[in-house]
Amino acid sequence: MGQGNDLTALTLAQARDGLRAKEFTARELTQSFVDRVAASEKLNAYILQTPEHALEAAERSDARLGADDARPLEGLPLGVKDLFCTRGVRTTACSNILGDFTPPYESKVTENLWADGALMLGKLNNDEFAMGSSNETSAYGACLNPWRTDAGEALVPGGSSGGSSAAIAARLGLAATATDTGGSIRQPAALTGTVGLKPTYGRCSRWGIVAFASSLDQAGPITRTVRDSAIMLTSMAGHDARDTTSVDMVVPDYEAALTGDIRGLRIGVPKEYRIDTMPLEIEALWQQGMDWLRDAGAEIVDVSLPHTKYALPAYYIIAPAEASSNLARYDGVRYGARKMGDDIDDMYARTRGEGFGEEVQRRLLIGTYALSAGYYDAYYLKALQVRRLIAQDFENAYEHCDLLLTPTTPSAAFPLDKGQSDPLEMYLNDVFTVTVNLAGLPGISVPAGLDAKGLPLGLQLIGKAFGEEELLRAAQVLEEAAGFSAKPDDWWTSS
Repeated sequence: MGQGNDLTALTLAQARDGLRAKEFTARELTQSFVDRVAASEKLNAYILQTPEHALEAAERSDARLGADDARPLEGLPLGVKDLFCTRGVRTTACSNILGDFTPPYESKVTENLWADGALMLGKLNNDEFAMGSSNETSAYGACLNPWRTDAGEALVPGGSSGGSSAAIAARLGLAATATDTGGSIRQPAALTGTVGLKPTYGRCSRWGIVAFASSLDQAGPITRTVRDSAIMLTSMAGHDARDTTSVDMVVPDYEAALTGDIRGLRIGVPKEYRIDTMPLEIEALWQQGMDWLRDAGAEIVDVSLPHTKYALPAYYIIAPAEASSNLARYDGVRYGARKMGDDIDDMYARTRGEGFGEEVQRRLLIGTYALSAGYYDAYYLKALQVRRLIAQDFENAYEHCDLLLTPTTPSAAFPLDKGQSDPLEMYLNDVFTVTVNLAGLPGISVPAGLDAKGLPLGLQLIGKAFGEEELLRAAQVLEEAAGFSAKPDDWWTSS
């Protein structure tokens, strides 16, 4: 294996330490990823590659590294989900309606990352406007999971952050930005054997991130390890006066919280997550997770989240309702694609009809219906009441425990096209994750095992609001106990 392959095998933390020890240069590291990304087009993880941008930034990082003036993420190449606005670099939310929109500004999260010395390899595929659980609704086509069954069956990488999860599983970047509205960081991480961290709502600024559902959206990282997630969150988080939901709190050094000691921690197991359709291997892995944490000194306690069964219906009223409001701005007037019509109403209809994909149109219709006169009280207000009850369930549970342990997904990665013919079946992929968004809590998915077909399965830990330090500490203990080291082969490389 050549040096380039060796460098792409490093974790974010290993690459950071190697650069500071001058074992290799930022340019060498970046070039190795640029080459691997260029050879990865079969996966369709990157919808826009920016090699010149990355290599120029690497040269600047090498100058700082040579002067012993390294910033926290100096010279580390990342992928950016196409929902994050990047100054001077096309940002489309993977939708035709945005055309070749090139923002004149930078999202706060990516601004923080570049200020800390990271550099961008390109923009990553995602479900259109983050609406999906399989990355099949993207205007740029489906992203493929680098994992396959023994029979070579093509699988989805999860969604909406499928490009981010596929890229990290395939070693096409040291880490990736992602967003989570109902599970869109944790679910794709579970399906690709990566670590997905959804922070507390308000921990990372939403400014400059294309909105789906504003009260649910939250940025976070997808990485190879829990330590890498801690490093990324330390840079991504922070107060932003431009986002009124951004919380003005000191950002801890999350990496420093990884002490490995969870003795005395109480881990709650919600009985409502034991659904009838859960595969036996996921039930067994969940039990194994309890045993691992108990062996590390934690106490396992049973808890109840009684309103869990109402979470999916509430989510699929609230999220589309907010989307119908947020996406009203895409009308062909100010920016993005425009389809001319006989008059302005016809232009609106043609632009939105041709610009939005089928899943986005479906959710906009659901949301507009839920907000319409005569149905607002019957649907939307009741969903908000359920949301409050779900949040109260967590508050009650945390009187008896410190963290919750659940499966991340009800299955391993599934074949392409399986869910597109049945949207309701696709929505069920979020059954274990949406409650976390409705309550605004932090959650993390850690790869913990393989199913009978050799595909990754994840376990989810859910923390208290702004309890990411405790969450990450327990997640690293779980990660070390699981010892997940499996990786996909490189069937998709063109070299």
